[in-house]
This record gives sequence, C-alpha cells and structure tokens, in this order.
Amino acid sequence: MISKFWRVMSLAMAALTVACAPLSVPPKEEYPVGRARLALPPGAWQDLGTSNESVTGPGGASMGLQTRAVGLRGAQGDWQAVLRVQTNRTKDLLGSPAGVGHCPPQQDVTVEDATAGSPVRADCLRLKRWGSSAQWLEKNRPDLVEWLRSHQIALNVPYSHVNYRYVTEAGVWVTVDALVDQRLLRPKTRNNEEFLVAGRPALQWGQDLAHAARMSVGMMDGYLAIPPFPFPAPDSSP
Repeated sequence: MISKFWRVMSLAMAALTVACAPLSVPPKEEYPVGRARLALPPGAWQDLGTSNESVTGPGGASMGLQTRAVGLRGAQGDWQAVLRVQTNRTKDLLGSPAGVGHCPPQQDVTVEDATAGSPVRADCLRLKRWGSSAQWLEKNRPDLVEWLRSHQIALNVPYSHVNYRYVTEAGVWVTVDALVDQRLLRPKTRNNEEFLVAGRPALQWGQDLAHAARMSVGMMDGYLAIPPFPFPAPDSSP
C-alpha cells in the first residue's frame, strides 16, 4: 500500500511539473499564402495575418488574391523587416487585368524591367535603398504606410524598400513588398571605395528574391523561398 501510494504521488508530481512548465512555441519557417508556400530564412519571424482581395480580369472575371504578411523581430523586440506576399488564391488562372506590365523608371529608384515594357506581362523589380527618406513611402506607397500604421509597426531606420511583381496574361500573380533594416542589406563602409559598392548586396538580394518568386509559379506547391539577408541581424536597435 505504501509503495502504491508513493507511485501515485510521483505521477501526480510529474503531471504538476509538466503543467507548470513554460510553453515554448518556436516560430514557424513556412506559411501558406494563396496557391504558394512561403518559406522564410532563419530568424524570429512573426505571422502578421492574411487578407483576401480580388481584381477584375479580362471580360470582367474576378481573380482572387491572398496576401500574407510576416515580420522579423530583433533581439530587443524591434522590427527589422516586414514582408507582404500576394499570390493567386487558387490554381484556377483566369487571366490578368490590362496594364499589368507597367514598370516605369523613377528617380533615385533602381528599376529592372525584364519584360522591356510589355503591356501584358510584368517582371518588375524596384529597389529604393533609402525607403525611409522623408515622405517617400507616403508619396509612393500610401497603402503600405496605412497598413503599417494599422498594425502599429515602426521599423528601424534607415530601411530599404524592395518591390517585385510577376504577373502574366495567363493569370499568374506574385507580388512581394519588403521593408528591410539597411543593416541586413548594406555593409559598414570605411572609405569611399567601399561606400560606392555598398549598395550591391541589396540589389543582389532583390534579384534573388525576384528569382525565387518567379520560380515559385512553376512549382506544384508554389514553393517561394525568401533568400537570407546578406548580413546578420544586428544585436540591438540603432
């Protein structure tokens, strides 16, 4: 009887210990977004939710889109990056709206238009290295500014803005907006020579991002792997 009593007490104590143990849920590295599978590089990413939209395709047909947003937290809880990815909600492709290939040049913005101005297909990469410069985002992407405000997100400054859009007349649709702490994209510089080439890693990251998004449309599961940032996350806020 005594032996049985202690066995029961041991089991009870074990159950109590488990119940009181702190729960630790590691951040996910993959999230579904429409027809795609968003895979994130290592880091403390936080899911910021999804939203559904629709645009009107040829003949008035409605194309369903889904947007998912994720944010990268630093060691001090600061926001170091925010990504918003939008894709077709399903694999049913109904054709894209007219004018989707619009990819105009812009002062102080690096623009790469792989379709050479095609009116029916977009393959457009845009990089604003100083996206946090005064009122630039408000003037060029008020929708993004309003979204940040609605989620009470203030990124570390300075940050860069990368936008990539891949849309075809067949109805494929992938767009990515990235706001990224410059310390993740730009090396520290010590002289003029290093300063002149300091922007290359950010452009290369944008090109890698564009390649990943472009490749995702050919994957059965829409696998879209966001490339790692070229430089490690800083230890603290600037």
